[in-house]
Amino acid sequence: MEKIAGYLEEGVLLLIGYLPRVALAGLVLWIGFKLVNRMTKGLALAMEKAGLSKSLIPFLTSLTSVSLKVLIVFSAAGLVGVELASFLAVLAAAGFAVGLALQGSLSNFAAGIIILLFKPYKVGDWIEVDEKFGKVEEIQIFNTLMVTPGRKTLIIPNAQVVDNIVTNYSRKGYIRIELSVTMPYSESFPKVEQIIMGQLQSIPKVLEDPAPEVGIEAYDSHSIVVAVRPYVVPDDFWEVKFEVYRRIKAAFHSHNISVAYSEGVEMGQIGS
Repeated sequence: MEKIAGYLEEGVLLLIGYLPRVALAGLVLWIGFKLVNRMTKGLALAMEKAGLSKSLIPFLTSLTSVSLKVLIVFSAAGLVGVELASFLAVLAAAGFAVGLALQGSLSNFAAGIIILLFKPYKVGDWIEVDEKFGKVEEIQIFNTLMVTPGRKTLIIPNAQVVDNIVTNYSRKGYIRIELSVTMPYSESFPKVEQIIMGQLQSIPKVLEDPAPEVGIEAYDSHSIVVAVRPYVVPDDFWEVKFEVYRRIKAAFHSHNISVAYSEGVEMGQIGS
């Protein structure tokens, strides 16, 4: 009984000694968390006014909030008397190991931050990355999602985007379609130019500014190669390209413009 009484007395003394520290630590936690919540709300409003991406704002505010709250918890633990040196050493070693294991993911994460901050492209832009062409559907922290004209979804790691040349076809608001058609040497180029230009100007989705261009591109062995260069909105690229070819073919037929091609055809048997 005497030992139990002694333990109780020591416990009461320890409680009395630590009670002010625990109360102070609780007060620090309560005030600190309140301040962090207000700061993160103000930070979110400031980033929204600065024009940062809506995909980036929640992530940055959450990261800031968690980091500040962890610092407040450590400060409160120090007030209570918890030894933080050994704990921080173990935490640092664990963080180093995790960083090595997730090296590729961390590089994609850092690249995602760069993309969202500097905006080399945005959702809805037509871009080409590492010979992959498509429309940006979503910009995530680790990946960029693109949809090809064939309706395939490409998931490209952001680190690959940052490390390669990115061609943004939508930055200027228009794109040039580069087509080639042929005409015989005996035909008048001004006549062919007028026919093609008339067809381009009759297509509603071909832009007037910049104006379409028609010119001689090369002299081939059997014909003259004519470059046809209309400008369109990126979303209309494929529709206008097919329409231009269709109309030029019809116009050449109605104006009796011939093209050179080989008439000899060799046929062979196909085995079973």
